[in-house]
Amino acid sequence: MATDKSLRSGRTDLYPVQAWYCMRLFIFIIAIFQWISFFHSKFAASPCSSDPEHASVHRPHRFSWRRVPVGLVNAYRVVSFRWTLQFGKTYTLNMAEVFVTVSYIVFLFVWTFINTTDLEGDALNVGYWCNRSGMLAASQFPLITALGTKNNIISLITRISYDKLNYVHRMISRVVFVLLLVHVGGEVVRHAPFQPYFARPWLIWGLISVIALTVLCIVSLRPIRAQAYELFFYVHFAMASIFLVGAYFHTQEDTFWIYPCFVIWGLDRLIRFIRLVVFNHSYFGFKSGPTMDATAELLSDDFVRLRFHRPSHFHWTPGQTAYLIMPSVSRLPFEAHPFTIASFNSTLFDVPATPTSEKSTATCISDQNMGSSAPFWKELVFFINVREGFTARLREAALKGDKVKVFVDGPYGPSPNLGSYDTSVLVAGGSGVSYTLPVLLDIIEQVFRITIPVLRNGQTNCRRVVFIWSIRNVDHIHWIDQVLIRALRLAPPSLSISIHIHVTGAPATVETLPRSYGAKDEAEVEPEDSPLELQDRKAMEISSGSLFAIDSVKVVYERADLRVLLGDEVRVATGRNVLCGSQSMARSVRGALQFSPMSVANGGPSVTLHIESFGYA
Repeated sequence: MATDKSLRSGRTDLYPVQAWYCMRLFIFIIAIFQWISFFHSKFAASPCSSDPEHASVHRPHRFSWRRVPVGLVNAYRVVSFRWTLQFGKTYTLNMAEVFVTVSYIVFLFVWTFINTTDLEGDALNVGYWCNRSGMLAASQFPLITALGTKNNIISLITRISYDKLNYVHRMISRVVFVLLLVHVGGEVVRHAPFQPYFARPWLIWGLISVIALTVLCIVSLRPIRAQAYELFFYVHFAMASIFLVGAYFHTQEDTFWIYPCFVIWGLDRLIRFIRLVVFNHSYFGFKSGPTMDATAELLSDDFVRLRFHRPSHFHWTPGQTAYLIMPSVSRLPFEAHPFTIASFNSTLFDVPATPTSEKSTATCISDQNMGSSAPFWKELVFFINVREGFTARLREAALKGDKVKVFVDGPYGPSPNLGSYDTSVLVAGGSGVSYTLPVLLDIIEQVFRITIPVLRNGQTNCRRVVFIWSIRNVDHIHWIDQVLIRALRLAPPSLSISIHIHVTGAPATVETLPRSYGAKDEAEVEPEDSPLELQDRKAMEISSGSLFAIDSVKVVYERADLRVLLGDEVRVATGRNVLCGSQSMARSVRGALQFSPMSVANGGPSVTLHIESFGYA
């Protein structure tokens, strides 16, 4: 015969398992959608036409029932990812994040308080939900740990980058914290008076665990993370360790949900250590391989450019990040900081191309023509925004001109697959160009490879790319002016390129501005007449003297009106679009793309929005 004790015990063990089944199903559904989108983008690409006039031909906008499903997909994108809730002046949540948050909270608390009526008919009996709330909270510990690691299986399954999953990591942690407070409150009510239990070890460890999680939740608040990231970094590691150890001893024999956390964390650290050894083997006593002593250059008072030779086994795709460890700059020897890789992992310039027929013309893509743009194709380059702590100390090292020893760990995060998009609009502000610049270089190289018979291995459908960069000081243009000139020289006429640079600071005379490169780079001046000759077309001659003399480059002293710029591109586009931008510009971009699904059904373009956040969010 069932008793209250047996029912309580059975449901306390069963409901956390049921919760995990539900979450596994949800992750599986998300993974299915993500992989369908990935394969559709990958295999929908077709070689772009070599006819330069093809990109200017626009189809008439007519209603088509065949485009209704595409319109519904765009409606889903608008509602899920472009409708937002704003908190304060800087923080927003899109509707997808709101849905996941609300659903998770409702789900956990329903599972906590459902079926809590005892055999005597008393509803919400504390004996039923007290231990169950603690076990449900404990069952989320492995998920929280996995979402907080850089090499997590959830990111691998869903193709969602670890930094985007970090919001879910923080959200689940805070919901679990509230659930643990419910558990603590239930224990106080259930075992009142509570004083005799303070002598028991399980209670002491439980209180230590809850106190550690309380401190952790406080320092993980956005204002503290943004203003004192290093404090958050150290406290997070210490409090998370204390919390898990306390939870392990508190649960005594019921450690089923606790020990996997140590396994997940240890596996992530092992993978990262192996990567460090492989990519930095010369620092670990191996004879082969150069040491990666980085050059830190002060571009302005607020920005540092860090560059060094890439390890031979280190390869990345545009938009990925790497963790940099600099023992001479960091407070701790193996303190790692994430930065977006601003250079492009290209093999195009490794070996000069050679003609395969009499009609083939020489292709000038040798290293001697790259000049000061070479690091963006041959090295690892990072643009680092100077704040306090680590970046401030790196700025001091750049002022001294010292070489900085660097250990690199990565790369991390997926890369946007733009091969199937007719038009790509890349939007960035300040150091956000670290993300959009390599994406631009990748698009140009893919189209270039299609137009050259000896290379013809590019996969892209792109016919137009718009590059929008907002900066505070016009001098910032010199960060990337030479690589943009080189990229425009490389681009075939079948690819329409438009570059918009918006300077929000005070106007200045561009010709008199100092260059932001080192002495070695200034000596590497490209020849005045070094046109890139491509097969079956005239050479596109672009002067290497100034980026501002190029017709496709526009520099204006005003804030970018993204609603107008993006609206114009959407109206003239013939196919699908993708836009990449930083979080600071996300609000304007989202607002500009909240159009009706009927516009897609009437022949308008299908627009995909990809937003990459920068900073400590």
